[in-house]
Amino acid sequence: MGSGVIEVGEEGEWEEKRRWEGWELRRERRMREEKERRRESESSARKRERERRRSRSEETMRRTSSVAMEEMERAEELRRKTGQRKMEFKILSTLLFILLLVSTTTTSSKTPPSIPKSTLDPKQISALQSLYLPVTPDPCLNPTNATTCDSASPFRHVTSLRLSNCSRDLQISPTALRALSTVRSLSLSNCPSLPRVPLPLALASNLRSFACAHAFSGGLTGVWLSRLANVTDLTVSDVPIKASGPSIVLSRMSAVRSVVLTRCNLTGSLPRHWHSNLTRIDFSDNRIAGAIHSSISALSGGLRFLNLSHNGIHGEIPDAFGELGLLENVSLASNSLSGPIPESVSGMSGLVHLDLSSNRFNGSVPRFLADLPGLKHLNLENNEFRGVIPFNGSFIKRLQVLKVGGNSGLCYNHTVLSSKLRLGIAPCDRDGFPVSPPPQRDDSPSPDDDGADTADGGGDGEARKDEHRHGPSKLVLGVAIGLSSVVFLIIFFVLLSRCCR
Repeated sequence: MGSGVIEVGEEGEWEEKRRWEGWELRRERRMREEKERRRESESSARKRERERRRSRSEETMRRTSSVAMEEMERAEELRRKTGQRKMEFKILSTLLFILLLVSTTTTSSKTPPSIPKSTLDPKQISALQSLYLPVTPDPCLNPTNATTCDSASPFRHVTSLRLSNCSRDLQISPTALRALSTVRSLSLSNCPSLPRVPLPLALASNLRSFACAHAFSGGLTGVWLSRLANVTDLTVSDVPIKASGPSIVLSRMSAVRSVVLTRCNLTGSLPRHWHSNLTRIDFSDNRIAGAIHSSISALSGGLRFLNLSHNGIHGEIPDAFGELGLLENVSLASNSLSGPIPESVSGMSGLVHLDLSSNRFNGSVPRFLADLPGLKHLNLENNEFRGVIPFNGSFIKRLQVLKVGGNSGLCYNHTVLSSKLRLGIAPCDRDGFPVSPPPQRDDSPSPDDDGADTADGGGDGEARKDEHRHGPSKLVLGVAIGLSSVVFLIIFFVLLSRCCR
C-alpha cells in the first residue's frame, strides 16, 4: 500500500517537470521568432530608406540639370542681345568722349603747369602740424591748404602761409617760426586769441608781405612791426598798434610800396620823411593828428592811392600836395582840414576819386576841378564852401558821383544847371547868394528825370546798363557746358543699363 502511493507521487513530479520543460521550449521558440521578425522589419526599413535617398538624389540631379540648361539658354540670349547692341554702345561712348573733350577745353584755357614732385622739409612739416594745418598727403600739392611752396630739391620749402579762423588753443612756438624762416608771405586773419611772439631774425628779414586782420590778443607794437625791414606790402587792420605814430612802424621799411594801417588806434602825427617807393598809403580810421607836411611831395614818383580819412588831421593842404601828379584816389574826409583847395591840385591830371567831405574847407569851389580829365567821383559835402558852384551840365553828367550838399553858403546858377540835378544846394540870386535854404535831397528819381541828369550815382546807372549789353560771360558758358555734360552722362548710363538687362 505504501509503495503504490510513492509511485503515484513520482509520476506527478515527472509530469510537472515535462510540462515545465515544454513551456520553456515554447517560450524560447517564440523569442527566436520575435527576433527574426524584428530583424526582417529593420532590414525592410533600411531598404526603404535607401530607396528614398536614391530617389531624392535622382530628383536633385534632375533639377540641377534643368537649372543649368535654363542658365545656358539665358546666357546665350544675353550674348545675342549684346551682339545686337554693340554698335549702339560704341556710338554712345564716342559721343560722350567728344562732349567731355569739348567741355574740358572750354572751361580751362590752358593746362596748369606740372608741379615738381618733391618732399616738404621734415622740420617744416612738424611746424605746420603744430599750427593745426593738414600735412597729408602733401601740403604743397593740396590747393585747399593755406600754404604755397617752392620747387627746390630734394626738399621743398613753404614760401607763403595763411592762417585764418584760428583755434583759441593755437600757440606759435619759436621753434616752429624758426623752421618756417623760408616764408616770404605771412597772413593772419581772425585769430584774436593768438599771442604776440617775437619773430626770429631770419623770418623777419625774409618776409616780403605781411597781412594781419583781427588778430593778436594783445595787439602789436610799432617796434615789432618795424623789424619787418624788407616787406614791400604791409597790411594791418582791426589790430591795435602801440606806437607814437606811423613813423615808428615805417622807420626801417625802405622797400615798402603799400602800407595799410586801418582801425589800429594809431596816434601821433604823419611822418615828415617818406620812403619814395610808396604807391599806396591808407591810414584811415585812426587818431592821427597834426598837419600834412610839404615833405609828402617826396612821393611824387609813384604814389597813386592816399586815404587819410577819419582822423584828426588839421591845417591846410600844402601847395606841395599838387606835385603828386600820379595820384588817382584821394580821401581826406572826416578830418579838421581848413582853408581853400590849393591851385596846385589842378596839376593832378590822373585824379579819379577826390573826397574832401566833412572838413572845414572854405572859400569858393575851384573851377579847375572841371578841367581834370579823369575825375569821376567828387565829394565836397559838409564843408564851408561859399559862392556859385562853377560846374556846367556837361561836367556833372560826366561824373559818376557829385556831392556838394551841407555847404550853407554854396548855390548853383539856375540858368546853367537844371533843378532836376538835386544837388542839395539852393539856386543863386543875382548877387551869387543862396535864395533860400538848400532843399532836402531826394534820392528817388522823378518820372521825367533823365538818368544822365542825376548827379549822385548817375554814372553807376550807365555802368549797370553797359553791363547788360555784354554777351554771356565765360563762366556762364562753362557752367552751361558742364550741365549739358551731366545730362548726357545720365542719358548714357540709362541707355547702358537697358543694354545690359
